[in-house]
Amino acid sequence: MADEPGGFSAEERAAMKQRAEELRASKGVKGAAKKAKELDACLDAIAALEGLDRTIAERYHVVVSEEAPQLDPKTWYGFPSYARDGKVVTFVQPASKFGTRYATIGFNEDAHLDDGPMWPTVFAVVEWNDDVEAELRRLVTKAAG
Repeated sequence: MADEPGGFSAEERAAMKQRAEELRASKGVKGAAKKAKELDACLDAIAALEGLDRTIAERYHVVVSEEAPQLDPKTWYGFPSYARDGKVVTFVQPASKFGTRYATIGFNEDAHLDDGPMWPTVFAVVEWNDDVEAELRRLVTKAAG
């Protein structure tokens, strides 16, 4: 909820500041050094989480690493994210980030999930189990192309 009508909430402002810092941190860093720095930032973001948010992010990192090793781990607005050619394909938005009821796993427009005139791009995750993991593996494989 916004602090004032039409304004951004404190959480939204913090996320925007995180994104600006991500961009500053990667400025001038290229190639393998940039990928290593972005991987470290992703792992640090996951390690900073607690409870179910951390479980989801850790397991999703494994899923993406195994199913789509061509995607590069990084952060995006502070979220653990995975990109192709610098563009975020998929990400984990922890429930704790905006004080929501559940974590979400999202896919951006660079994900290859197109399926007719309409398809889902964000999935609420309220527990991690074998069925959830199997479905996310299928989605990540498809999204990565």
